[in-house]
Amino acid sequence: MGNETLMNRGKACLMNTYGRFPIALINGKGVIVEDADGNEYLDFLAGIAVNALGHAHPALCQVASEQMEKLIHCSNLYWIEPQIELAEMLISLSVADKVFFCNSGAEANEGAIKLARKYAKMQGYEERYEILSMENSFHGRTLATLTATGQEKFHQDFLPLPEGFNYSNFNDIAMLQEKVTEKTCAIIIEIIQGEGGVNPISQEFATAVAEICSEKDILLIVDEVQTGVGRTGKVFAYEHFGIAPDIITLAKGLAGGVPIGAFMAKEQVAAAFIPGDHGSTFGGNPLATACGKAVLATITAPDFQSTVKETAAYLRAQLLNLQARETRIKEIRGLGFLLGIEISGDVSQVVRGCLEKGLIIGSAGAKTLRLAPPLIVTKAEVDQAVSIIAAVLKEE
Repeated sequence: MGNETLMNRGKACLMNTYGRFPIALINGKGVIVEDADGNEYLDFLAGIAVNALGHAHPALCQVASEQMEKLIHCSNLYWIEPQIELAEMLISLSVADKVFFCNSGAEANEGAIKLARKYAKMQGYEERYEILSMENSFHGRTLATLTATGQEKFHQDFLPLPEGFNYSNFNDIAMLQEKVTEKTCAIIIEIIQGEGGVNPISQEFATAVAEICSEKDILLIVDEVQTGVGRTGKVFAYEHFGIAPDIITLAKGLAGGVPIGAFMAKEQVAAAFIPGDHGSTFGGNPLATACGKAVLATITAPDFQSTVKETAAYLRAQLLNLQARETRIKEIRGLGFLLGIEISGDVSQVVRGCLEKGLIIGSAGAKTLRLAPPLIVTKAEVDQAVSIIAAVLKEE
C-alpha cells in the first residue's frame, strides 16, 4: 500500500490538525527511514527530537520486547519497579529529588504549573499564582500550557484562555525584572526555544533568572521537553549554564519514541503535592519506564557521550562551512544536536526540497530550518545531509 493510498485514507478519517507531508513512513533502521513507496530518507528530525537512539535501536527493542512479555501496564495504585529505577536514574543525573511520570511534554508542563501554584500557597503566598513565561516560547497545547506559550498565533480561536500567565522578552533582563510582581509564583524558561526559532538562552539571562528566583522565593521551571536527554551534549541543557532549577520538565527523547513525560522537583517543592493532588492513568507505566531506563543507560555511557559531542561539533563545523559559501544562510544557532539554520526566503520550500532529495528536516518559525537528528548519527550521514541542504539552497 503506497503513500498516496494511505494519504487518502488518512484524509478520510483523521482530523485535519497537521500540515502533513505527502509520505507515510513505515519502517526505520538507525538514521534511515522508509516510506510506503519504498523511498529512503535520512532522518534529521527524529520525530522532532524524540527518537534519541534512532530507529530500531537494538538495546531499546530488546528491553521493550522483554517488558511487554512481563507487564505493559498496571495502575499507579501499586509500586512499579522500572518506574522507581528510572526515577532513581533521573535524580542521580540532575538537581532534582522527586519525579512524577506522565505521558507527554504538555502534561509535564501542566503538572509543573500545578505544583508551582500549590507550593506558593503552602509557603503562605496566597496572592501568588502567576506563571511568567517568555515571548516566542512553546510549552504545549493544553489550555494552560497553550497560554504559557508566548506566541499569539497559538492563542487565536481558543479564547478565553486561563488567567494567571504573563510574558517577558527572552534574553531581556530589564524587562524580566519589570514583569516579576507580587503575583509571580514561577518563571518558566526553555534553554533553547525550539518552536520559537531555535533561540538559545544567553548566559547572562540564565544567571539573572536564577538570581531573581532565588532572591524573591520564586520557583524556576526549566522546560527540557525538547532539550533534555542528551540532545545538547549534556543530559540536561541547564547544565551548560550553571543554574539549578526547582522544577524540570521532560518528555520527547526520554523513552526513545515510547510516549512518556516527567516533571522533577527539589524535595521541598515536591512536598507540596499530597495524594489526590495530581495523577495519570498511563504515566510511568512499566513499558515506558523500562524503555526510559534503556535510553538513559545508553546515552550516559562515556563512549556514547564523547561520540555525540564530537559528531555534533562536526555537524556545526560543516554548517558553518556551508554558511561561508551560501549567502542565504544568515545564522547557525543552537547546541549539540538541536540546531537552527536561519535563512532568507521560503523555509517551507527548502524543507520540501530536502524531502524530495531524501532528507527529513524541520522548520521552527518562519525563517529557521531545524535539525534534530538521532544522537547516533555518524559523520558520513552528516556529510550527506549537509550536501543535500547545500544543493537545495542553491536550487531555490
